Amino acid sequence: MKIYIAEDDRLIAGAIKKHFEVWGFEVKAASDFTDIMGEFLEFKPDLVLMDIGLPFYNGYYWCSRIRKISKLPIIFISSASDNMNIVMAVNMGADDFIAKPFDLEVLNAKVQAILRRCYDFSVSGRVFSHGGAVLSTDDGSVSYEGKKLELTKNEYKIMQVLMENNGKIVSRDILMQKLWESDSFVDENTLSVNIARLRKKLEGIGLCGFISTKKGQGYIIE
Repeated sequence: MKIYIAEDDRLIAGAIKKHFEVWGFEVKAASDFTDIMGEFLEFKPDLVLMDIGLPFYNGYYWCSRIRKISKLPIIFISSASDNMNIVMAVNMGADDFIAKPFDLEVLNAKVQAILRRCYDFSVSGRVFSHGGAVLSTDDGSVSYEGKKLELTKNEYKIMQVLMENNGKIVSRDILMQKLWESDSFVDENTLSVNIARLRKKLEGIGLCGFISTKKGQGYIIE
């Protein structure tokens, strides 16, 4: 597997590169910050680690450019971890957001988990439906009024848990446990990023307000 790092702090980029190379990854750190897309297309990575504050053009710009041609996982790593930046990252197409400073082992666990979710999607042949929306495990998609939406493994699991518990509030803790019960490191930002992205995608096929938030309790499909 190949990882591309768009990080202008050479010490951080070097540490990340060395760490993942020990784990058997092929890693390239960005060298020409005027041509991130050129390096991306030449290297053909399986995952991108992207800082927000980059020279010339910021990480949001490059993330949106990559999203026009690829669905590969993109993880933002940044010290600017306020809600506004997390929402911006989601809107630009990020799969996760990790705040600096971070432990390399935590980053490794996040990367390994998201690669498993994105490149090892398993299905069970069941179908869930509610309010005209149909969730199919055959291809991990949701359909509504003739429109079909492909989901990532994370998005599919969130939809499955909520539709299995139709009319019941599902707590954030339960969702996190269901999503990452086999992983060592889980944080609130990861769940928020996935919920926000899923809602945005559902709105794109007409399912506005399909997932409701119950403040202090969790999420529900009514």
